[in-house]
Amino acid sequence: MIFNNSNTQISPSATIGKNVRIGDNTIILDRVIIEDHVTIGHNCVIGEPLNDYYSNPDYENPVTRIGAHSLIRSHAIIYAGNTLGEYVTTGHRIILRENNLIGHHTVLGTQADIQGHVKIGSYCRLYTSVVISQLSEIGNYVFLYPFVVLTNDPYPPSNDLKGPSISDFSVIAAHATIFSGVTVGANCLVGAGSVVKQDIADYTLAAGDPAKKVTDIRKYVVMGKGKVYPWMKRFSRDMPWGKAGWENWDPDRSA
Repeated sequence: MIFNNSNTQISPSATIGKNVRIGDNTIILDRVIIEDHVTIGHNCVIGEPLNDYYSNPDYENPVTRIGAHSLIRSHAIIYAGNTLGEYVTTGHRIILRENNLIGHHTVLGTQADIQGHVKIGSYCRLYTSVVISQLSEIGNYVFLYPFVVLTNDPYPPSNDLKGPSISDFSVIAAHATIFSGVTVGANCLVGAGSVVKQDIADYTLAAGDPAKKVTDIRKYVVMGKGKVYPWMKRFSRDMPWGKAGWENWDPDRSA
């Protein structure tokens, strides 16, 4: 363990792996597991207690796990019950409410707000100020650009909450809103500022308020670039297919 100074507070019930760096004024609470080679920045809270802590004298924090090689930047608040895979990276001032499950190599941008009981796959990119409501499910290799909002209440306020679902390899452009219970299929592109109120089939480019199908994304042509979707054929930065290229990638061996 490597500590930056004596202001760091670590619960006796926490487990800290090898070569872990923890910044100034960070608090690691009960039943937190930090795996090897993790860096946690300044002024973070890991394992924030749930609401029951304030009223239940028998409260016990759920286990919180930060996967190996992850980077949690300053002022992050991660509630108890979260499970983060290996190589997860966050921006500053993120909030992860309780019981999220986040896959490996996923990036959570600055001020991302994940409101609890959310599933996020591996190799996802959630950019600045994305808001993900409870019960949402996000597949693998999904890009959510700044200020995207996933909602979960069909007629607020109600108790009939149902999060939306976004399938593998889909891209949601900036300021789009996905309504409660909506399913966005695989390999979709939702245009900036769109309001998605109905399901979107696989390989659809959709845009507008309400969002409607524009075309099959495989037919979408960018001037000077030609057909640019599915995006995996032309983009590999930080993806497991890397320099080998999408066409040569074996997901069963390298995912």
